[in-house]
Order: sequence, then C-alpha cells, then structure tokens
Amino acid sequence: MKVCYKAGAVTAQNHYYSIAADAVEIRVWFLTDDIIRIRAGFDGDWDEASYSLVTTAWESRTDELMKDYRKRINVAEAALVDGETRAVITGKKLRVEVEKDPFRICVYDAEGTMLHADIPELAYREDSNRRRIHTSQIEDDDYFYGFGEKGGEINKAEKYMNMAPGDAMGYNAKETDSLYKHIPFYIKLQRSTKKAVGYFYHSTAECDFNMGREKRNYWHRYSSFRADAGDVDLFLIAGPSIGEVVERYTDLTGKSILLPKAAFGYLGSSMYYPELPENCDDAILEFIDTTREEGIPVDGFQLSSGYCAVETEQGIKRCSFTWNYKRFKDPADWFAKMKQAGIVVSPNVKPGMLLVHPLLEEMKEKKMFVLDSTTDEPGIGTWWGGTGIFVDFTKEENRKNWKEYLKQGLIQYGCESVWNDNCEYDSMVDKDARVYFEGKGSTIGTMKPVMSNLMCQLSNEAVTEYNPSVRPFSVCRSGHAGIQRYAQVWAGDNLTCWDTLKYNIATILGMGLSGVANHGCDVGGFYGVSPEPELFVRWVQNGIFMPRFSIHSTNTDNTVTEPWMYTDKKQYIRDAIKFRYRMIPYLYSLESRAHETGLPIMEPMFMAFQNDPKTYNEGVDFMWGDSLLVANVVEKGAKTRSIYLPQTGDENVRFYDFYTREEYAQGQTIEVPVDISSIPLYIKSGAIIPMAENQIYNLMHETVTGLHILMAPDVDSEFTVYDDDGKTNEYQNGAYLKTHIKVTAGVRTCVDFTYEGNYENTVDTMYLDVVHREKAPFYVQIDGVEVPHFLHRRKFEEAQTGWYYSQSLKSVQVKYPNPKKDHHVMISFEVFDMIGM
Repeated sequence: MKVCYKAGAVTAQNHYYSIAADAVEIRVWFLTDDIIRIRAGFDGDWDEASYSLVTTAWESRTDELMKDYRKRINVAEAALVDGETRAVITGKKLRVEVEKDPFRICVYDAEGTMLHADIPELAYREDSNRRRIHTSQIEDDDYFYGFGEKGGEINKAEKYMNMAPGDAMGYNAKETDSLYKHIPFYIKLQRSTKKAVGYFYHSTAECDFNMGREKRNYWHRYSSFRADAGDVDLFLIAGPSIGEVVERYTDLTGKSILLPKAAFGYLGSSMYYPELPENCDDAILEFIDTTREEGIPVDGFQLSSGYCAVETEQGIKRCSFTWNYKRFKDPADWFAKMKQAGIVVSPNVKPGMLLVHPLLEEMKEKKMFVLDSTTDEPGIGTWWGGTGIFVDFTKEENRKNWKEYLKQGLIQYGCESVWNDNCEYDSMVDKDARVYFEGKGSTIGTMKPVMSNLMCQLSNEAVTEYNPSVRPFSVCRSGHAGIQRYAQVWAGDNLTCWDTLKYNIATILGMGLSGVANHGCDVGGFYGVSPEPELFVRWVQNGIFMPRFSIHSTNTDNTVTEPWMYTDKKQYIRDAIKFRYRMIPYLYSLESRAHETGLPIMEPMFMAFQNDPKTYNEGVDFMWGDSLLVANVVEKGAKTRSIYLPQTGDENVRFYDFYTREEYAQGQTIEVPVDISSIPLYIKSGAIIPMAENQIYNLMHETVTGLHILMAPDVDSEFTVYDDDGKTNEYQNGAYLKTHIKVTAGVRTCVDFTYEGNYENTVDTMYLDVVHREKAPFYVQIDGVEVPHFLHRRKFEEAQTGWYYSQSLKSVQVKYPNPKKDHHVMISFEVFDMIGM
C-alpha cells in the first residue's frame, strides 16, 4: 500500500509543478486561470492518451483521432514560492498551497475562499488491491450534484455511488446504482459561501464516490474517490456559479453536438413493430399514418434490433448489419418512404457479435475484437441470444472497418441516423480481456466506458463521409465523459411506475450538470406492465420538456404504449405534444446555447437561483432555460400542487402563471389546484420565450412562419433565437439565423431586434405578447412609427399591424409583418392625462 504522508521540494517544470511526495510524484498544472489539474502518478508513465479531453496543453497519441474536437492551449501564468513547510503557487484567480508535513494540497480563490482541501494521510493512496484513492475535505452543509446518470434524489450528500455502467433493464429509479453512464464529475456547492466548484476525475476505470456517507473520528469530514486503475487525475474547476463550472467543464470535455431539428420532435418507438414476423416496414408506416390521423406531431422512429434478426444455424438471431427481408422487404425503398413522410429513422446497432453471426469469420480475419486475457482469441461474453464477442474501437483499423460496415449495412439504404445500443460491455466478465488502446494495450475493465463514445463518433463520421451535407444524429444508451460531443442519450430501460416518473427528472438534471444537455428518459416507462392512464398522461406532460422525447416500451403484459392507447385520455396526450412543437423555437434556441456554451436545457432550480438555499434539494421542479419554471404533477391522484417560487436577489422579479398571467411574489410557496390537464408553468420576470404562432406537426417539412414572443419586461433581459435548416451542416458555413432580442425595461419599454447569419428568415409575422399588469400602453412604435391601437379584439386579429391590450391576460399584444432586418419596438407606459387634455 502507498500513502502520501509528507512532501519535499516543489519545483517548476516545463508547464507544470512537481511535488516530491514520499509515496508518489504529484504534478500540478494551471491549465487555465479557472482550472487546476492535480495528478498523482501512480502508474509512473504519465501517459496522456485521452478520449475525454478536448482542451489540452500537452501532446497525446489520441490527438489525430480527436483532431476535429481538440485544441491545444498554453498553460496559464502562475508563480511558485517554495518554503520549508509550505509551497504556494499563485495564478491570476486561484492559489494552490502545498502543506508539506502532514502533506495536503489546498486550493483558494482570489477572495481567499477555500475551494478544495485534501485530507492529510488519506489524500493520495494506492491500497493493497492497487485501487487509487483521493480524499477531500467536506462540510456537513455541502451539497453535491452531477455524477452523470444517477437515480435517487438530486443532492448526493451522504451517498455512496458506484460507477460501473451496465445493462440495468427495469431499474429502480430511486435506488438502482449504477445505470448506463460513466461520467466521474460532480459539483460541490458550499452553503456557507454559496460558491460552486467542479471535480472531474479523468478516469475510465470503474470507480466509486463516497460523499460523506462514512465518518472517521481521526479526520475532518471527507468525501472520497476510488478507482480500480489509473492515476488520480483531478481537474478542479472553479466557479463561483454552477453555470460557470458547467461551461468550464464542457470546455474540457466538449460542448453538446448541434442535433438536427428532428431530434427534438416526438421520436416514435416500440420493440413491438420490428419484432412482427413479417411486413414490419408496412406496420411502421401505418404507425406514422396513425399519428397524422390523430393530429399528433411526429419526426422520428427509433428502430429496435428486430430488423436485423435473421435466420442462423441456431434460429432467428439479432445480427447487426444484416436485414430480415420478410420483415423489411426493401430497406432502401422503406427509408425513402419514411424520409418522404418527414421521419428520421434510427436503426439499432450493437457492438457485440454472436458466434453464429454471418459476418463473424470476416470480422475475425480483420482482428476487430477484444482479445481474451490469456490467449489471442476474442474474449467472450453473454450476449443477446447466446455467446458473443465484442468489437475493440480503440484500434484505428477497427474504426475504419466499422464505418464501412455501417455504410454497407445501413447508410447506403438511406439511413442518416444511428442508434448505438448495448455498448456498456458489462457482460464481459473477464475484465482483464485485452484492448489495443492506440498501441499501448489495456484491459476492457479499464477502457469499456470509452467504447460508446467511439461508436458514436464513428457513426457520425460514417454518415458525413457518405453524404457530407447530412447533419448526423446518433442516439446512445451508454456514454463516458464527453458523450455530449456526439450523441443524444437516454437513461435506458426504466421501470414503468410513478417513482420512475418522479426520480427520472433528477437523473436528467444531473446529466445536464454533467455536460450532457441532450438527454431524456423513455416516456411511459420501458419495462413492466403498461402505464395506467393517469400515469401515462403525467409522463407525457413531463416528457415534453425533456430534450429527448420518445415513447418507447417493451411491456410485459403484451401491450404497446402509444399516444392513443387510452381513448378518453388521448386528447391530453395530443395537446401536450402539440405544445412541445409550439415551443420548438425556444427549445431549439436552448439547444444552440448548449452547443455554444455547454449549459443545460433543463436547468436545476439551485443553478438558476444559487443564492436561495431553499432550492438546494429541489429535484422535481426545474427551469426550462432561464425563463420558464416547470412544476409538473408527478404524484398519483393529485388535486393540488405545492410550488416554491425562489428568491432571486432582485426585488423587481416576480413570477406569472403561464396561462392566466396571475402575478406571484418571489420567495413564497403557493398551492395551486390541478386536474388531469394541468401542466403548471410560471414565467419569470425578464422572460423572453419565442414560440411558433403556427402549429407545427413535422420539423423536417414545416417551418415557423409566425413567431410569438412572450415577454415579462419587469427587468432588462436578452435572448437569442436560433434557427437554421435543421437538416444539413450548412450552419457551419454561416447558414444560420440568430435573432438577438434585447429588452430594456422601464416606462418606455424597448425591444431591440438584431440579426446575424445568412439563413433565410422564414418568419413572416411577429407577435409580441408583453405581460404588463399595471396598465395599458399609451402608445406603441416600431422604428419610430406609431402602430395602430385597437380596442376591439376581432378588428385587431383581422389587422396586419396593430396593438391591443388584453384585459384578461393583462398583456400588451403587438403584431406586425416581420421586417426581416434590425428593428426597434417601443412600448410607452407613460402617464396619459386624458381629462387634462
């Protein structure tokens, strides 16, 4: 066992600082002014190969693989003063203090707040099983969020969590651990200072986190990280806001990929259709026709693996890159028909090959598989339908071959989206099975989390190599840190029950805090008996706010979960899905923000209102962007809903009921009545919420022709509405449209529109919906020209240009043809003395 008790000299080396601890050398980098890297080199080789990092200050043998994502920077400036008992390294914003006996490292911000402190004796250890351990000082009132995809409550204080992704079908959303992702990152929020700091452990090995669950009398209260292999390699990310931590973490691991618009529509799916004995293609086309008949918008179909279940010597077996032609008579014709209907199909692809797979010998000759730990034969594991062997994506030649199989087996038929599934590699019991690891060699036990990331990178590359104009859309169940660069992901095969509806919200929020904005959970539940009517309605009402919205099931009672499964409830389902489509301008703009900044789409309350400790344990209510508070009903039989409206620190901020515009003061809990149709939403002061004035039913074939912008101009605010064609990569060449909206609050409320980009503006009409309960305007001007005022609603609706004050909503309604150029709207609330005139 190795334990660091004392440290000797601290010296400045080439771009880093070396600490001569008694058990292991420890190196410190000031990667940026806000990010400190601390690495204890237990392996001794300081290997820098990484599939996670996109920002580095060193060479890596994965640089070529990551060339489209990675950038090289110079380390930040810092100065070392080494003393007999203490060394201090000072940067522009952060200070590292190395206490030598007993040894520990502490990090402080510019205000002197301690952001991190090691626990002496426990900080950097290698135990007798060669697991590497790092231990950090915590306080009783610290809060911990993130950890990738986790069940249970949002705050993980006093929790013990394992990070060993697996196929957790039918998991308990409150208790099961681990789920499908391996993202060793979390955010600590200090209640005493209200400051946040991020901890990213750069590791692919199975690991665990003990967030104060255990206590020892001889040391200060602590949390610990323990990994089965690899160095302790910590990137400490300063805030002080949670948003800044997330942005900087995604500077390290990548921003969310900009997905096609179809990815944000309703993605139909069910294991039922591809498992029919024949004519599955016709059945899926009929499903799409039925959605249209029912008036339900739809944009995608997630094609389960039944399409590739073919006859083998052991019967019908799922074999990736094959087609069952009884089920799908002509794949190219079927893809063409689905595309004509505006549907993006995502076929399921798996990295494991059964021993009866028709392509097995060919793939063996190409040496594509993970090798057994003791022989040069492929390592085996339990698989769908028998024993299988598994592709090793850490070898360049294998990656090239895999892309060719994708092109030949799927993409040439018209496939433009790939669903990478069952890529956790957890059925390989022999964790010492060998992988190539870019020539160095490693084990599947250490490297399995990267396989899903590489699968998604390859599926994206295969699509764009085949047709450079197509914007790739990968879907994935598993994922490692950085999966957001490649794919839309979901929390796997959830259990159908009320607890899942409730606790899946915190799971999505945790993923957003872990850099993965494009996440969701199967709506209605994947595994179990069909959802009861009330549960299904509530699940859809919640699901429409998830970045990924898919109703997907394999019900154990021989039913199929579909929007129309309950005739007396389908209207509520239809209304909710149509509402999501009306909100697409807002949702797609938040997606663009995630692509540029890394910020989540579903935003935890404590992130939006970090100065209000009453939000610190909230994992059900959330903000959709910065403007809309979502308080869905998640309890069976609920007649009322209790909602806390947070303190904001600005006395001018209040909240408004989305539907009635009733006003509520901040810092209070309200109790509101609910029925089966209720989707409680609250507009925050400063809101700018762009919506489609025209109802959209398909995002690939239809465009927004009327933009309805809901605003609450109690305080100054800004928002950027993003649009592009939603299909191609032309946005990378400037074919996008950013509508920057700036609202200046006051007696004269000003709304400034400025445009950026070359994409043709499809919006013909503008409709401003401006909440102002105090009074109606005196007048409204557009670019200095007064707009006609209507006192009669019908006449206002018939006019092309004008304004009207809604007494029921206490809202100023302004409509005008879109000038499609920079323009200025001014709404005057000045006092008008009619009697004096």
